[in-house]
Amino acid sequence: MRPITLNGFDRKFVDDDDPWSTFTNRDEAQKRRAILHAMGRGPWGRVLELAAGNGSNSAAIAARALRLDATEGTASGTTLVAKALKGRRRARALKLIVPAALPRLRYDIAVVAEVIYYLSARDMAHTARDVATALRPGGVLVLAHHRVDYPDFAQHAPHLQHAFLRATGRRWQVRVVRRTGRWVVLACSASDRRWSGAASRSGLSSGRWR
Repeated sequence: MRPITLNGFDRKFVDDDDPWSTFTNRDEAQKRRAILHAMGRGPWGRVLELAAGNGSNSAAIAARALRLDATEGTASGTTLVAKALKGRRRARALKLIVPAALPRLRYDIAVVAEVIYYLSARDMAHTARDVATALRPGGVLVLAHHRVDYPDFAQHAPHLQHAFLRATGRRWQVRVVRRTGRWVVLACSASDRRWSGAASRSGLSSGRWR
């Protein structure tokens, strides 16, 4: 694999405001619906979206949030996120390169989608701890990522969401919201108990997991 850099992402968004057809692709629409289902109807108070890309999920997430911080690591992407959120006064697009201090100390929901395999293992672990620390007790962490590798990843995708959860240092109750051959969406809430329940073939299942 040859990892893409932030400059590489920036160039893609400059050349094409929807380089992966995330606004129009049917599979991406299904993933977006799964992310919303993982969030629940809401409305939720404070919601964090990490690595919002071009904002293709941001408007739908904002509809379920009283306040949304949609962060993106590239300047061109942040501009596209702001465009997607136009007219939503309580949603803001913020440039943020993770790992870094998050915009707020506490969130009710954190949506982390299509980003962790672009980070080094060290940066991913740091980001995982930051997100877990900011998530309020009883809050929900939504993870949505590919299960298969692509040439521009920095880490292998299979089971990487497990690694992200382990890196938080916390125990989680994990619910598989939707899984396809290519991606999986999880709804995760902090738990004081160790994981219990039969593991699925992929190692992800409804039940408690650490």
